[in-house]
Parts: sequence; C-alpha cells; structure tokens
Amino acid sequence: MRVLQSGDRLGTRVRMKKAIIIGAGPAGLTAAYELLTKTDIVPIVIEADTQVGGLSKTVDYHGNKIDIGGHRFFSKSDKVIAWWLQFLPLQPGFEAEQLHIQYQNKTAVHPFVRTAPANPDEVMLVRKRKSRIYYHRKLFDYPLRLSFHLLQQLGLLKSTRICLSYLYAKLFPLKPEETLEQFFINRFGRELYKTFFKEYTEKVWCVPCNQIPASWGKQRVKNLDITRLIGHAIRSIFVRDTSIDQKDTSTSLIEQFLYPPFGPGQMWEKVAAEIVKKGGQLLLQTAVTGIQGDNGHRIVSVDTMDLRTGVKTNQEADYFFSTMPVKELIDTSRDLPVPDEIKKIAGALQYRDFLIVGILTDDLLLKEKDGTQVSDNWIYIQDSNLKAGRLQLFHNWSPGMIAEPASKWIGVEYFCNETEPFWQLPDKEIAAVAVREMESISVLKSSSVKDTLVVRVKKAYPSYYGAYQDFSRVQDYLNTIENLYPVGRNGMHRYNNSDHSMLTAMAAVENILSGNKDKTNIWEINTEEEYHEEASS
Repeated sequence: MRVLQSGDRLGTRVRMKKAIIIGAGPAGLTAAYELLTKTDIVPIVIEADTQVGGLSKTVDYHGNKIDIGGHRFFSKSDKVIAWWLQFLPLQPGFEAEQLHIQYQNKTAVHPFVRTAPANPDEVMLVRKRKSRIYYHRKLFDYPLRLSFHLLQQLGLLKSTRICLSYLYAKLFPLKPEETLEQFFINRFGRELYKTFFKEYTEKVWCVPCNQIPASWGKQRVKNLDITRLIGHAIRSIFVRDTSIDQKDTSTSLIEQFLYPPFGPGQMWEKVAAEIVKKGGQLLLQTAVTGIQGDNGHRIVSVDTMDLRTGVKTNQEADYFFSTMPVKELIDTSRDLPVPDEIKKIAGALQYRDFLIVGILTDDLLLKEKDGTQVSDNWIYIQDSNLKAGRLQLFHNWSPGMIAEPASKWIGVEYFCNETEPFWQLPDKEIAAVAVREMESISVLKSSSVKDTLVVRVKKAYPSYYGAYQDFSRVQDYLNTIENLYPVGRNGMHRYNNSDHSMLTAMAAVENILSGNKDKTNIWEINTEEEYHEEASS
C-alpha cells in the first residue's frame, strides 16, 4: 500500500503512508504491529506514560511487580491466542493434548504452540485460576459453587432464603430488565444479589446498581446464572477443561489461563520492541495536545508535546487510531465540525479511577484451614466497613512477580475518583490505610510489613451511567471521520478485556486493507456472539 507524491509519476520518490496511533496499550500496539506486518503503512505510536502497556503494564518496584487490575491471558479467539504465542511461546513441558481447541464438536491443535522459546524467561506460563470472596472472615469460592460446604458457610437460614429468592426470581422475573440491579436479581435472586453482588459493584462504581444500565451486566457477566454454576460444578466433578481457549466455558468459570513470568507488561514490552525493530516509531512521554482536521471529515495531523523537554511538534499522517478517552479526543479536536451536542455528551462521559497499594510482607495471616498458604490470584473483599474492594496476591500469579520467594507481595485495590479526598492523600497515608484495613480483617500483621507502594491510574474504567445513555450519538459522529479509528477500552468508551481491545485494532487494520469504510464491525466486537466472553450454547 504505497502512494506516489504529487509529481512523482515515474515513481522516483515514494512516500510511505503513515498512521498516528494514540496510546501504547494492547489496542494501540496491536494496531501498530498489524500495520507493519500486513501493510506498507508506517505506525507512529504516541504514549504519554514512561512505559508501554497502558492498563496492562507491569510496574516494577525493586524487583516486586504489580499487575494493575489483574490480567489473565485468555481468549475465545484463536487469532488472539496465536498472536500472543508468536511473541511469548508456551512454556516447555505442557502436554499437547491440553492445547486442543474444542468448538462445535470439532477438535484441533494449534500448530504455533510447539515453538521452542529462545529465552526460558520469555514464555507463557499456564496458570491455575483461583479467586474467592472474603465475606464475614470466611473464604467463599468465586464463582459460587453449589456444595454442602457453601451451605455450611452460609448457614441453613441464609441458604434457605437464597434458594427461595432464586426460585421466585425465575418464576417472576423483573420486566422490563433495564437496570443492573434487575439484571442481577433475575439471574441470582434478590437475596444472593444483596449478599455478594450489590455492595461490591456499588463500591467499584460509586453508583447504586439501580442507576447502572443492564447493558453493563449483559456485556461483562453475559448469561452466567445459578443454573450454569450448577452445571459447571457437576461437569467439573467428571472432567476439567484444560484447553487454552475453553470456548464452552463462561469467563467467570475459566479454570486456567496464560500468563507471562513477569506480568502482562512483559508481553507488551516485547511487542513494542518488535514494532521498533520492524520500522515503527514509539514516542514515550509524549502527549497529544491537539488534533487538526481539514474542516471536513478527515484528520490531517496531531500536535504533540515531549513531556520531558516541553518541545512541541506537529505530526501529519494518513490514518489515525485513538485509544485516548473519548472525552479527551473530542476536547482536543480542532477544525473538525463537532456539533455542540456531541461536545456536551462527550464532555459529560464519566470514568472510574483506580489505585492499588502494593504491600510487601514477611507473611500473611490469611491461610487455609489446614494452615497452608492461600493460592488465590485475587480475593474480593465483601466488607462495608472497608474502602478496599479487592486483594491481589502477586506471588501467586507467577514466581517472577516477587524478588524474594519467602516474602508475600500483595496489592490492595481501591476504586475511587481523582477528585476524592482519598485519592489526593499522600502515598504514605494511603498505604497506612491499606495496611490498617488488611490488619482489621486478619489478612496480615502491620508489624510484618516491609515496604509499600501506591500506584494511581486515571480513567481506568469507562462508566456506563450518566451521559453514556447518549453515547451512540458520539459513536455515530466518530464514524463520520473517515480516517479515524477509535479502538480499545477508552477509545471506544467500552469496558473491554484486553483480547477484545486487540480484536478492535485488528478489525480496523483489516478495514483499511479491504477499503471498507463502514466501521460497524469494529463497534460490534464484544457485542456479537462471535466475540462474547461466554460461548454460545
């Protein structure tokens, strides 16, 4: 895909087409690599952070690594799995029969999984998934598994109320199903919703569940309900799904996943290095301060500023991929006919910020009943007296996530807004709150804490309330800008997983290759059955 400059009819001078990619997260880096390997378009990736990966970056603190939000490498897309494994081959010794792809009664083995790693540290580990709910100082399996042990933990009276509530919800479902609260009640019953879903969800979003649209649940939870939990529990007695894709399993029930030894950032640092090696450009610590249009329906350039030196430049290109928040994209656009109504909706879009406190400790008080260490990847904290929402145990994600094997390295997650007083506290005060809260629920002793680290992430979660109800108008407007491709989580204001973000970038490049100007296929990713986290029945 080459274009001659004006007047170069004999082809003595050839200008390569360029693509500006705003953001070096999974979507942005995927778009850059796809352009380099499938087209003659040269990508220029612009990233404000000091490292690549976006929300999927790995923060390294004295050899102890933080995975922001927890990123399992799992997908129902064969294409995405193949894409990952070309950069980080599967760990040696994993049996081939465990890599079978079972779909529509057909079985196949990925040919790429047999690639021998050049570096033993540059592989994909196969990790067991384990997460639980910490409720009333008891650990409950997540997802909840119907068992005698669960009934014992809840007690006879509570279990009876949950069962009756569930039966009532199935007999008399709430209609129309418009809110997230109605969505949860229809699938789990009111009692189980109040016990395990309401408080945590409202802590994450800081909005009552009856003010969040059901569309959030339909995207993130899909059709997971107690019936499926029971079916999964019964099937698990007889057979375990050890395939990488686990296409017949809901995401919430996945039992294993791929994971780089040193966290998700290892993958994206590897991808970024390949992009530069193949001729792409990567500009770190560089912010996009303006987007220039042609007074029509095309973007012609972006203004950038080096955050280290303050030097400003203007970058022209033929194509533009944006993973920056839609709110900021519209706000920085110039010479584009953005209607006032679109500016108003985009300006009112809301986000949930996120911070995580890394705590290095000699030991954890939280243990199994037999006294052994817990092996959870993360634990949901159900306690209205605590601000903390979830606990990650990084040493259980991978041995490479911790510098000293004898220590324990955990992350206490807080969901908040940057305007809140808690966010604005000094790091030491925030860390002290995290340590105090974990001690109050017998997770650790403050006297055993060796070090702490606070990491803040702005606009981590696009919100599905407020102005989001009118987002389709913003989407329609963005589609009118011919050479703009919003991709990824913030670029589309959609709560995508990493693989869905990657698929949006792949689809955008495919559209450029085919000359398809209709971007419907990009927006349909993670909404159509093909991309659902849950496989079709």
